[in-house]
Amino acid sequence: MEITLDRIDKHILRLMQANGRISNLELADQVGLSPTPCSRRVKRLEDSGLIAGHVTLLNPEALGLNLTAIIGISMDRHTPDRFDSFEQSIASMPEIIECSIVTGQAADFLLRVVVRDMQHYEKFLLGNLTRLAGVTGVHSSFVLRDLVKKTELPVE
Repeated sequence: MEITLDRIDKHILRLMQANGRISNLELADQVGLSPTPCSRRVKRLEDSGLIAGHVTLLNPEALGLNLTAIIGISMDRHTPDRFDSFEQSIASMPEIIECSIVTGQAADFLLRVVVRDMQHYEKFLLGNLTRLAGVTGVHSSFVLRDLVKKTELPVE
C-alpha cells in the first residue's frame, strides 16, 4: 500500500524513531495536533506498513555480548533450494542479528553476529556455521568499534 506523507507525517516518523516510547499526548504536542488526530495518523502509518513494529533496543555489552563479527559466507551452489536451506538453518541461531544476501563480494551472505567472546565465537563457528550444508567458505572480521550505529531511517 503506497502512502503519501505530508510534513506532519514525516515529523511523527522522525520523533517515533528517536523515541519509540513517546506518548501520544507528547507526540501530538510536538507535531502541533490534538491527541485524537495524531493517534489516527499513527494508526494510518501502522496500517500502511510504513511503521513495521515497535522494539526495545538492548545494550549488548550489558548482556555480556562483547564481540561482534561480520561474517561472509560462500555457498557451493547458487540455487534457490540451497539458499532456502541456509536461510532456514540460520533463522534459529540467536547470535545472528542480521543476514543479507549480497553481490559484488566473494561472499553470498553477510552476517552480523554477537557473542560473548572469542571462545563463544569459535563454538558458534565450528559448531553451527561450518556444519551447514553448502557452506564452502567463511571469512570473519571483528568490529573494533562502531563509529555510526543508528536505527533511524532518513525521512525526507
